[in-house]
Amino acid sequence: MTKKQNIITNRGKMIVICSAKGGIGKTVLTANLSVALSKKKFKTSILDSCFQFGNIHLVMDLKPMFTIKDAVEKIEDLDENLLTSYLTRHESGVSVLPSPPSPEYADLITLDALDKVCTSLLNRCDYLLVDTNAGLPEHNLYFIEKADTIILMTDLEMTSLKNTKSILSVLYALDLDKKVKIVVNRSTMKSLLKATDVPKILEEESLLYIPNHFEIVSKSINIGMPFVMHYRRAELTKSIFHIANLLSKDL
Repeated sequence: MTKKQNIITNRGKMIVICSAKGGIGKTVLTANLSVALSKKKFKTSILDSCFQFGNIHLVMDLKPMFTIKDAVEKIEDLDENLLTSYLTRHESGVSVLPSPPSPEYADLITLDALDKVCTSLLNRCDYLLVDTNAGLPEHNLYFIEKADTIILMTDLEMTSLKNTKSILSVLYALDLDKKVKIVVNRSTMKSLLKATDVPKILEEESLLYIPNHFEIVSKSINIGMPFVMHYRRAELTKSIFHIANLLSKDL
């Protein structure tokens, strides 16, 4: 799709970041990849679909006045203008629709409401990044099937790779394999398994790698500042921009 065509159809692309287990780095990737796309002059939004315990606003040091809870409570009247008023803008230009302020509100978010929210978000941006829960709960399956690109994250732990392979089998059974990009996070960390072992384990050759840099990532999380904004020369940042380039080359 060319940029001109995207403007004519007035619909952005949905990128869904998922993993087989928690603690892989989905939220950090979502935040940094969104900023990288914004720096490339794409209008970018984030939907935090970890509806019980979402943290994207913390990772980006945001103090939202509104969340998806407010959008869902006004779902009958929701249009693009109203939804825009519920978004929180990051200094990078990224717009964020955070998760509810308390876990019990997660039950308010139905698939029908999500569909209307996502449609409105996609109508106002070039890219919508969705940070998901681990595994394949119902909401995740909705996002995965709607996605233009599925980023499936894993790392060098055997349990992660085993479960990642199981998710891949589900995605392939759903005929979604052409949408999937596999990202191996912390690929340079000290481990019995090496990054070079992953293609054989997953039976996949086209993988993307994010190197390990605990100090940079930990600091960026704790101060709420995506590392791509201040560590431009780091290999870690270069890997994120590489993914952004791959995603945007056809827009």
